[in-house]
Amino acid sequence: MTDPTETPDEATPQDSGNLDGPAVRELADIPAVEVITRAALMLMSAAAEKIGLSAEDPDDSPHRDLDEARRIITALAGLVTASAEYLGPHAGPVRDGLKSLQLAFREASAHPDEPGKGPGEKYTGPVW
Repeated sequence: MTDPTETPDEATPQDSGNLDGPAVRELADIPAVEVITRAALMLMSAAAEKIGLSAEDPDDSPHRDLDEARRIITALAGLVTASAEYLGPHAGPVRDGLKSLQLAFREASAHPDEPGKGPGEKYTGPVW
């Protein structure tokens, strides 16, 4: 239980009901480009795991789930496309990472999608 004499400045991040705690203020101080980039990196990492890229043999990865990877890559493509103008110098590397995941997905698929029909390609256009 929280001490009733505690001020918002003394609240801890564990105080999930206290929206004025330090964790919220720290997040508020992070520039939008960093929030977007962090979100993109998390999606990239999750997609890579779902494709099986972290395993020595992706075909044998216990985490491989191409249906899940498709969803994540599509969400990433939407984020990257919608925020490209705000990413500045980060836009190129983020787009390159997305394209690499799209190509890895196509390579991992038993029946690859036609160019333009793969995950996220409705946002990015065909990936070759």
